[in-house]
Amino acid sequence: MAQGKRVVAAYKKIDRDRVYPLAEAVEVVKANATAKFDETVEMAMNLGIDPRHADQMVRGLIGLPNGTGKTLRIGVFARGPKAEEAQAAGADVVGAEDLAEKIQAGDIQFDRCIATPDMMGLVGRLGKILGPRGLMPNPRLGTVTMDVKGAIAAAKAGQVEFRAEKAGIVHAGIGKASFPAEKLLENAKAFADAIIKAKPAGAKGTYLQKVALSSTMGPGVRVDITSLSG
Repeated sequence: MAQGKRVVAAYKKIDRDRVYPLAEAVEVVKANATAKFDETVEMAMNLGIDPRHADQMVRGLIGLPNGTGKTLRIGVFARGPKAEEAQAAGADVVGAEDLAEKIQAGDIQFDRCIATPDMMGLVGRLGKILGPRGLMPNPRLGTVTMDVKGAIAAAKAGQVEFRAEKAGIVHAGIGKASFPAEKLLENAKAFADAIIKAKPAGAKGTYLQKVALSSTMGPGVRVDITSLSG
């Protein structure tokens, strides 16, 4: 019941019909993040695309300037020296056939999966498990690479992977509610810029349609699209 009262109170603090400038939206979301844990601030963008068509998919990686406040667990498919490199670089799970067996058994102890190119024959067999979870390594995203150390460092530093969902919505956590407003604002602008730059050739009409900020337990705040740049 207490949570219900808290959410109702949060909604009373925002104007549901108003579109807020990004900087003000950040302040409002921070003020409404009153849960007993450090809530994640999430940015969601409705795009004028149909991701079912290959030429309209929006997908990529962005290194947020101030990180995400979340420590990603990294799983790496590698053998020999590259496996040792991964362990030394701070990977949480490293393996080959043994790691594949764990994944097939439903034991997935990582949030980002990296693989050396020679392991993709093995990893490819796990596509039906890793794919739907957004965990399939991809050379275009830098997660199929011989630079295992660099890929792990980038992921640990606050790199965010984004991918448009069926309805054309792309979203990501851009930091924690405890972040100073200016750091959340920088991250929000960096994420928005990455989405704008990722506009696919097949997109027709208005690309950016709606943008909103919210915290884990707080209400969403609509953002003025013209305030995303500058």
